[in-house]
Amino acid sequence: MKNIEKAFALFDAYNRNSPEHLVHDGTDYPAEYFYALKLHEWVTKLSPDASESLLLASRAQHIGRWEIARNTYPEGRAGYLKWRTDLSKFHAAKAAEILESAGYDAETIERVQQIIRKQKIKADEEVQTMENALCLVFLQYQYDDLIAKTSEEKMVTILQKTWAKMSDPGRNMALSLPYSDEGKRLINIALAQA
Repeated sequence: MKNIEKAFALFDAYNRNSPEHLVHDGTDYPAEYFYALKLHEWVTKLSPDASESLLLASRAQHIGRWEIARNTYPEGRAGYLKWRTDLSKFHAAKAAEILESAGYDAETIERVQQIIRKQKIKADEEVQTMENALCLVFLQYQYDDLIAKTSEEKMVTILQKTWAKMSDPGRNMALSLPYSDEGKRLINIALAQA
């Protein structure tokens, strides 16, 4: 078994421990396992010649996300940002641990961690590809659920922030996704006001 296959198997096994589940096309999935698979799919669509480091990062981007719950941090923006920063460090450390056990060298591990931590996002093409893929996973699989529990005003702001994070390849893919009528309407408002 190649290192990458071993790493994928280890990442997937870890993410299958996700306590939250979702049903997609009639199949029940542990949530973080499902999102890791979909993130990997988007990365390969956006970057068919993706490097091994980018492919590895795509499967480990949110590894073990359930282990650091948002509700253990204060409400508000400062609490949210601290949670996101701590999560990013946790994902990078957990990925490094697994990659080491799969036989990867320090240089590859460091590169995967840079992508997971989204360092130099606009300047680093691979990090930007990851950001595009993350936004596309949100739009394709989480957007409609969020619409149901979020005010229109806040939803428009979220969409504008999502759009700002993406580069042209991500935006083009986002425009090609099938949306609900309400999803389309909100995107049109968000882009008209941007």
